[in-house]
Amino acid sequence: MQIKKHIVIPIFVPHKGCPFDCIFCNQKIISGQTNEASEEDIRRTIESHLETSGNAFVEIGFYGGSFTGISLKEQEWYLKIGYSYIEEGKVNQIRLSTRPDYISSTILDLLERYGVRTIELGVQSLDYDVLKCTNRGHGIEEVKNAAKMIKDRGFSLGIQTMIGLPGDARLKAITTAQKVLELAPDIVRIYPTLVIENTYLQKMYNDGQYRPLTIDEAVDISAELLDIYEQNNINVIRIGLQPTDNISESGEVVAGPFHPAFRQLVESRLTLKRIKEYIINNKLDKLPEIIIECNPRYISNVIGQKRVNINTLKNEFNFKNIRIMEKLNVEKFEIIGT
Repeated sequence: MQIKKHIVIPIFVPHKGCPFDCIFCNQKIISGQTNEASEEDIRRTIESHLETSGNAFVEIGFYGGSFTGISLKEQEWYLKIGYSYIEEGKVNQIRLSTRPDYISSTILDLLERYGVRTIELGVQSLDYDVLKCTNRGHGIEEVKNAAKMIKDRGFSLGIQTMIGLPGDARLKAITTAQKVLELAPDIVRIYPTLVIENTYLQKMYNDGQYRPLTIDEAVDISAELLDIYEQNNINVIRIGLQPTDNISESGEVVAGPFHPAFRQLVESRLTLKRIKEYIINNKLDKLPEIIIECNPRYISNVIGQKRVNINTLKNEFNFKNIRIMEKLNVEKFEIIGT
């Protein structure tokens, strides 16, 4: 059965509805949008995407600010634009991102009325010290309460988390992931912290008060988190910020673990971990050669960028040769000793 294509049309509402200046945040740069969009701009964006959507499942996503923190009147203004396309049968539903301390029954009533079906909470961390260090302006209880209200009302719940924030550490990131499981989200995003221009985090970095994660550290931690979520059947829909003209090594990223193919690095690292476990558990580590049969969709994750996984396996297990064979009826990979 062919899976229907899924398209999200992003409408960015930069830094609207949020009175807090989280030290890592410059939403105008992250979203790539500096000016507030008019109704004409929003409709032009939506219709441009719809021209190539075909028979896809289409959502409109309001991102970039704390959507439910703006006035109800202004929320309704945005939602009415999106909902008009639902009424015309051109869009299936609406999704949005917001803060956990801006969820209430009144707000959920409004969102439900205008076709919102997915609400993503920018949680970032579930460690008190990290929340305090980053000036989030809310605690863990607000996250738990908001998540429960969203789930109880039948919305799909998304949780956005960050790694490498001030005060964060590998074990804290893992503990946050375990606490996220308790919220029972439908989807999760993992973002490594980047130092963006014109943020307080940039000042901390320039003053030597903050050290961002290296690429290798960020990939390692993200792979551990991805493993936790996959084992609990939670869909991780994004790992790493979407590259844009601003979010790039030549753009507004001052420092931090940016890579245009960050997710692929993470999936490849996790695949390497699982291959190692398979080799050891099946006592294949003393053989001179192995064959890795893998689904064509996973071959790049098995091999790794610049064949890093193959080279690592050869070095660690002294394999003289590792053969890769594509096999359609394998879910991800299987290993045969020769």
